[in-house]
Amino acid sequence: MKNTYIAKYPMIWENDDFYLKIFCSIPNIATGIVLTTEHNTFIIDPGDGILRDLNKEFDKQTILGISDIFVSHGHHDHVGGVWSLLTYLSILKRTEPLNIHFPKGCVELEAICRAFHEVYEKELTYEINLIEIDTPSTFKINSTEILPFRVLHCEDSPEGKVEVVPSLGFKFTHEGKSICYGGDTAYCDSLVKNARGSDLAIIEAGALDDRESVLHMTMDQAIAIGETAGEYFLVHVPE
Repeated sequence: MKNTYIAKYPMIWENDDFYLKIFCSIPNIATGIVLTTEHNTFIIDPGDGILRDLNKEFDKQTILGISDIFVSHGHHDHVGGVWSLLTYLSILKRTEPLNIHFPKGCVELEAICRAFHEVYEKELTYEINLIEIDTPSTFKINSTEILPFRVLHCEDSPEGKVEVVPSLGFKFTHEGKSICYGGDTAYCDSLVKNARGSDLAIIEAGALDDRESVLHMTMDQAIAIGETAGEYFLVHVPE
């Protein structure tokens, strides 16, 4: 299937005080998403450029109020902005702890945070809590319920084999409205289940053709899942 879909960023969705903005989600380059409610400011997949985008969108006090970061997996286009964001929060003299939720086995995020501590340990003004998700279960942050769920994302190894990457999707529910973010994934039942009936589904369509569908979803697969939600955004579409 020839891809004729062109994603236009930013993508914005809002329902009362439930707000989401996708600054971008471009394969091999960067992803960056902010989700806010009356009581919460979350960052999802802070790829390269997230600090620049946040400063264009919010004042410093709002950025200081970021309580949690959610990482779907460790590929550079999803975690490339972590270091700069952590540094900026220290420059702003943040004192509240910062929680980073990530899939078990995400060695990239662990390495970034370990190196960051080694460099800035003496001047770091806040605590970074790494929350490894092994067995996904629902939890709440203020008025927002979060359900992590496993998805099926793979990559080609140097030996030419396909290897599974530790990966998660996240479903956020706030005052009866829900947003399902699938992250990067091939077609899988967990995404089908969690996207269905969501008010917004964010679905990747990164496969150029059926041959790549073991790594990402094709446009047809992504649309079929998206149409089971109230609204949907197609992201991570190759340019």
